[in-house]
Amino acid sequence: MDQLVFKNNDEVVTSSRNVARDFDKKHKHVLDAIDSMQGVAENWASLFYETTYIHEQNKQEYRQYLINRDGFTLLVMGFTGRQAMQFKINYMNAFNQMEKELSKPRVLSEKEQLKASMKLSLEASETLEEHNERITNLEETMRIDGNQEHVIRKKANSIVVETLGGKSSPAYKGMAFKVFSAFWRDFKNHFEIPRYGELPKKKFEDGLRFIGMWQPSTSLRIEIDNQNRQQSIREVI
Repeated sequence: MDQLVFKNNDEVVTSSRNVARDFDKKHKHVLDAIDSMQGVAENWASLFYETTYIHEQNKQEYRQYLINRDGFTLLVMGFTGRQAMQFKINYMNAFNQMEKELSKPRVLSEKEQLKASMKLSLEASETLEEHNERITNLEETMRIDGNQEHVIRKKANSIVVETLGGKSSPAYKGMAFKVFSAFWRDFKNHFEIPRYGELPKKKFEDGLRFIGMWQPSTSLRIEIDNQNRQQSIREVI
C-alpha cells in the first residue's frame, strides 16, 4: 500500500510494512520491535493490531501490524537520522489530514434535510399528501447523529472489553483487535450497513439492544477462554 495512512474500522492507521518501507527497515525487525513492547507498553493492544496480508509474489499469507497514531509515535521514537525525521513529519501530517477528513461534519443536519425537502415540495407544487409522504420517507432514511455514534461506540467498547475479561486480561492483550473486528463485522452484517455510522436513526435503540445481547462465536469464546486459562495455569505453577 503506497499511501502513508489509511482508514480501518473508523480509525486512521498505518501498517508495519509501511514503516519498514519508509524507514528503510526489514519488516521482520519492525515486527520484532512491536512484539518486544507487548506487556511493557500500556494499552499495547489498543496501539497495535495484528493482522495478515497476502504477498504479491508468492501469494503466501504473512502477519503484519496495523498501527494507530499513538502506536506509530511510540514505535518510531528511537528512529534517528535526517531522513527518519522527515518521514516522521510526513506521517504525522498524513495522520492529521486524514483525521481532519474523518471529523468533518455531515453536509446537512437533520433540520436542514427536512427544510430542503419541504422547500422542494413547495416549489414543485406538491399536494399536502405528497409532501407528508416525502417527509416520512426522509425520516425513514435518516442516519444516527454524532452523539448517537459516540454512545454506540462507547457501549460496544465496554461489551468487547468485558467479553475479553477486562483490559488487564491475557485475552485483551493478545487478541483485542480480533474480537473488536468480529463484533463490528457482526454489527454491520446484522443491520446490513457498510459502517456503524450508517445505522438508521429509527434503529438506534435496536443497535443498543444488539450490543447488549452480543456474544462472540463459540470458537472465539473458546479461544478467549484458552488465553485467560493459560495465564491462570502459569500463575498456579
